[in-house]
Amino acid sequence: MQDPTSRSDSDQGRVEVKETTCYMCACRCGIRVTLRDGEIRHIEGNPDHPLNKGAICAKGPSGIMKQYSPARLTKPLLRKQGAERGSSEFEEISWEHAFELIEGRLSKIRAEDPKKFALFTGRDQMQALTGMFAKQFGTPNYSAHGGFCSVNMAAGMIYTIGGSFWEFGGPDLDRAKLFIMIGTAEDHHSNPLKIALADFKRRGGRFISINPIRTGYSAIADEWVPIKPGTDGALIMAITHELIKQGLYDRDFLIKYTNSAELVVDDPSRDDHGLFRRFEMHVEEGCFDPENKLWWDIDLDHEISTHTPGVDPRLMGEFKLEDGTPVKPAFQLLKDRVEEYTPEWAAHITGIPADTIRRLAHEMGVVARDQKIELPIQWTDTWGNDHDSVIGNPVAFHAMRGLAAHSNGFQSIRALSILMTLLGTIDRPGGFRHKAPFPRPIPPCPKPPKGPEAVQPNTPLRMVCPWAGRRNRMTCSSMRMERRCVSTRPSPGSIRCRYTV
Repeated sequence: MQDPTSRSDSDQGRVEVKETTCYMCACRCGIRVTLRDGEIRHIEGNPDHPLNKGAICAKGPSGIMKQYSPARLTKPLLRKQGAERGSSEFEEISWEHAFELIEGRLSKIRAEDPKKFALFTGRDQMQALTGMFAKQFGTPNYSAHGGFCSVNMAAGMIYTIGGSFWEFGGPDLDRAKLFIMIGTAEDHHSNPLKIALADFKRRGGRFISINPIRTGYSAIADEWVPIKPGTDGALIMAITHELIKQGLYDRDFLIKYTNSAELVVDDPSRDDHGLFRRFEMHVEEGCFDPENKLWWDIDLDHEISTHTPGVDPRLMGEFKLEDGTPVKPAFQLLKDRVEEYTPEWAAHITGIPADTIRRLAHEMGVVARDQKIELPIQWTDTWGNDHDSVIGNPVAFHAMRGLAAHSNGFQSIRALSILMTLLGTIDRPGGFRHKAPFPRPIPPCPKPPKGPEAVQPNTPLRMVCPWAGRRNRMTCSSMRMERRCVSTRPSPGSIRCRYTV
């Protein structure tokens, strides 16, 4: 690119080049704006900007029209007296007149019932100020662009796996082997994503685009999967069905980092039906665990405290606890839930052939299982175990506008969260995330506390006596449900705490 200042002279006026950020879409690329005598004359990408590195799309240079378009509104307009709504017959009025009209209408509403006033603002508005205005006015009914776009996805992920995402985070295409994009429009991370996609494909990565139309990103995809608008959720549920049916889920990840193996009460006649079964520990026995949930041990064929060292829990099956409570692992409930969502069922809804759905599920599962990568990153898991490396499953997802803009966006992103968890890939639809130590809450949770007062969720070896901190300072030296018992099988009621004074 040529420097505009090198082509200027005194006859052309004073030429300046300002560096700023493009606001023509949500990508926020770096741009250079050339001004002549204070007027915008040219916009180009900024090669020094780390996001787009000089790349710019057609929307960027057209930003000049935001300042100089003849259709740009510069004064308040009022519909002409007697004109019908929608007739586009307006007349200019002063700002003072406009404020008088607004004040009169709002004062009337506020006097009657402030909650009748609903405030909505578009993208790039100062939502902190508009929200404050609405609260001071007395109405809880205010929203903005995000509430109808990406927020339903973020809320769906928080609801499902406890963590959200940042829509412009971008998938980690530097390490991914398979990339699935679901309905993403080209106004979120667009130029950087195009650069990353080009490098990804040069390295041999496979790109699958699921979108009703083949434009933009989909035009360069290795496979384009046309789908009926608004049916993403049905496709994802069918893929989940197939992953479980074909056994292509990441069992180790599900056991270590999710609640898939934890036992759930399965008795509709009980008040705690559908809740995780927790065993009760007697205070007089010395210790307690705030989580105290259970697995079903394959070796013992008996319930046991979660994350007991050496235990291999079942993910599927139906069991009865020692007290007669019928239970199922959470994963079994998922399997039961998606049993009806077959590829044939989804094909009728999505327009995608059942064989294609099976193939997509198989490809995702096989890549996640067979093409793992290892990164030399040291980390400590929730239970205090140190690891020298991170193992990753290189399947990346990026879903933004397809899931967000469709009417089923909230439920679709919940389904996608479960799909990604089954593959052991990531905890957000921003791309590849190393398998361990995720999923995790966002923002990152604090480090596990240390000391005798520490109560570690799901950490049987780090429980605390209820008398900790009292005069005797009795603390647990060992507290867990023994995997093998000398006299009888372990049970929630037979837990004993060995402590020192």
